[in-house]
Formats: sequence, C-alpha cells, structure tokens
Amino acid sequence: MDASLNTLPEPDPVSVERSVCLIEKIRSACEASGGWIPFSVFMEMALYEPMLGYYSGGLQKFGEQGDFITSPEVSPLFGQCVARQTAEILLNIDDENDRNIIEFGAGSGALAADILLALEHMGILPEKYYILELSAELKARQHTTLTEEAGHLIERVQWLDELSVAAKNAVVIANEVLDAMPVECFRVTESGTQTLKIGFEEGSLVSRYLSADNALDEKLRQIENRSEVEFSEPYSSELNPCLQGWLAAIADSLETMVLLVIDYGYNEKEYYHPDRSEGTLMCYYRHRAHDDFLFYPGLQDITAFVNFTDLAYAASESGLMVSGYTTQAAFLLASGLSELHASQVTEDPQTQIRLSQQIKTLTLPSEMGERFKVIALTKNYDEPLSGFAMLDLRNRL
Repeated sequence: MDASLNTLPEPDPVSVERSVCLIEKIRSACEASGGWIPFSVFMEMALYEPMLGYYSGGLQKFGEQGDFITSPEVSPLFGQCVARQTAEILLNIDDENDRNIIEFGAGSGALAADILLALEHMGILPEKYYILELSAELKARQHTTLTEEAGHLIERVQWLDELSVAAKNAVVIANEVLDAMPVECFRVTESGTQTLKIGFEEGSLVSRYLSADNALDEKLRQIENRSEVEFSEPYSSELNPCLQGWLAAIADSLETMVLLVIDYGYNEKEYYHPDRSEGTLMCYYRHRAHDDFLFYPGLQDITAFVNFTDLAYAASESGLMVSGYTTQAAFLLASGLSELHASQVTEDPQTQIRLSQQIKTLTLPSEMGERFKVIALTKNYDEPLSGFAMLDLRNRL
C-alpha cells in the first residue's frame, strides 16, 4: 500500500455511504460469479456503475476542486490546436452537409466549446457535434459549459448514450478516454501467469492473483513475439481487453473518419519495459496519486497508461489505418500553437505569464508534452495530417 494513503483526506459521510452502496453491489457480483470477479469488472463498476461509479455519480472530477486537470482545462489553446487539425479534415470531406464531430467522454465540455468557437472563427463549423457521454452529471455540466461559453452554437450539439448516428463522415475525438477503460491486471511468475481478481472476505473487498486462462497466456506470447518483449519474473502489468470492440464499433458506424486519440501512454516496448515491472495502474483522489484501488470505490479515479502499439494492432484488425503518431508537444506545435500564442499577446504581464505557464504545461517533457501522445486512425481518408508533420513516430509503434 502506498504511504501517501496516510495523507488522503477522508470523504464526507454522504460520499462514504455512496461508496458503501457500491461495495455492496460489487459484493453481489462476486457472489454471483462464484466468489471472484476479474479486475476489469471491478474497475468498470467502480468507474461506471449507474449513480454510484466515479464517472456516473455527481462528484467534481475536473479542475482544481476535482481529482485531476486535463489539457482542455489547462488552456483553451489546446482545443484551438485540435480545432485546426479538425478543420483540415472537415474541409477534405466532400459532402459539405455531412461533416461532423464525435467526441467520446467530453469531460467538463471545455474542449467541445473551444473547438466549436475556433471552427466558427475559421468558418468551418460541423453539421453536428455529437458527444457520447454515459454520465448524466457530466452531460449536465457539459451543457452548462457549452451554454455559457458557446451558447449560440448549442443547437449543433447532440448528446448520445450510445454510438448511433445518422452521420457517415466524422472526425472522432477521444481525449483521455482510453486511460479510463477497464483493464485486466496480470502477473508473470515462476509458476505461471496469474490474473488479478476481486473478492469479498470478512466484510471487506480483497484482491488476489489467481491462475490465468489460456487466452491471457496467448495474448502475452503475442506481445512478446511482435514487440520483442520479455516478461521477467516476477512482472506485473495490465492490458486493455476493450480496444478491439471499441474500435470496431466506431469503424462500422462511419464511412469516412479520422479518429484522434490523445492520452498518456507508451509504445509496447516501453510499456512492458523491464524497469516498469509494477505496471502503470494508478488511483487519483483529490489530486493525490496512490495505488490502493480498493480505497472507497466510486470516489476515486482508477486509470492505466495506454499501450499505443496494441491500439495500432487493434485498429488494423478493425480495418483502420494508422496515419500518424506523435507526442502531444509536437502535435500542438505542428497545429499552430506558437502562432495562436502570438495572436494572444497582450501588454498585461499577468496574462503573458499565465499563457506561458499554460504552454509549458502542455508541451514540456516534464509535464504533458511527451507523456501524452496523439495517434490518428483513419478510414477512407488518405490526405496528410498536418498535426503529425513535425514529428511522426509510427516507426516506433
């Protein structure tokens, strides 16, 4: 257990009661499965159980009062850069009446507002800006943000509960979505491969590594062969079992698309590096990072880094092309970050300091610049993507 747990603040009584209700549901799931559920099932319930999960409840998640800050909350410059790449793609879609944007998990709504305002300024608004959001609380917050920041464009926005649209052509945006997908945790030992399970003993949730099935062994052998990875013993990490289905659903629903995935992660060789033998799974509670995923389920974020190589292979199996892969810093700079910054220069020193700090946070290697990556997955779209012109790292996937 992380020593930082000693410094975590106690939640209020109402939040504690909500977590207790979620624990009861998890306990029932364990009993229905013979005592143990896969970690991915636990993680899905902890994050998305209706009314009780972290993302489906009413907790403040984004910004200084939440548990983390995403790039759109750092600066509107982020959304403006994404809008430039989006505008380029939309202009290359022949059907002017079927140019759309689909955003998965729109968070606070800041990114949607910034993109719409920037596209309006460029004169290339989409027909529809679809937001696929499962959380009723986040839908309400997104609606508030968009109403306050871009109320005159709100009629172009449509919220979805599932990926079902009449549109055939779209730019699809997934900013910090994959890191919140449920993962399986595994451990390679001298006696064989094990997978993490969650159970309920003596009134509490517990975790235990149990023998893995052949499918997990086969997946790990596949990773070792294609990326020249060797899992030393003992070695613990994660893999995302949801990628293939997620990408297939997107690919099947659209005729022409460019999917921009922006998230923190590594290529496969880096992800399963010998020095990263404890995996990447982390929990975030009120801007404090720790490793106890059983700490008040439903009240904290649980996340894992993205394996972009695995994403690329899943894309290929879904009929998509990998059309670009780069760092967030390179993507933003290639998308006009410096020019946008220059256009906002003022004589107010405080404003200049704030803008400079925002750019540092978005681009410095020690901040978000290299830890976050951007990958473009395309279907029936062959035009070059300017956001990847400065640095294309596809050869490292």
